[in-house]
Amino acid sequence: MIVVSNAGPIIALARIEHLSLLQDLYGEVVIPAAVQQEVTGLPADLPGAREVRAASWIKVIGVSDSIAVSFLRERLDAGESEAIVLVLERQADLLLIDEARGRRIAQAREIPHIGTLGLLVLAKRRGLIEKVTPLLSQLLTVGFRMDSSLMQAVRRQAEEE
Repeated sequence: MIVVSNAGPIIALARIEHLSLLQDLYGEVVIPAAVQQEVTGLPADLPGAREVRAASWIKVIGVSDSIAVSFLRERLDAGESEAIVLVLERQADLLLIDEARGRRIAQAREIPHIGTLGLLVLAKRRGLIEKVTPLLSQLLTVGFRMDSSLMQAVRRQAEEE
């Protein structure tokens, strides 16, 4: 299974010290160069920077189709654009992405995708974490944007409500 990630899920999971869930769920995760730069660039103490640099299970692969990236850059940031193009180039099985615009484009291109909250629900279903609710609270504490109705929906999916 080829899994490509944008920066959002990596940063969010790193902020709550659960980045290793990606390795537990997928073994290996591929990121494009723009995502690597976004996560490990300056300042050097960004959440996940050290973990991504040290993670042998995160592979950096460059994209070939710079024209497709440029087209997407009109609507998305560099990391999202490269991640979507990399999924298409590598015929990846899954895209990890949180940003709404990127998710809409992935959906329009029929790219299977999941975000940080879906990853937490999946991790619980696979027995990798005991509860989702405390992690949702931690995400809110570190600045992850989610309203109460989304939090309630995630708790329902995780069968914690």
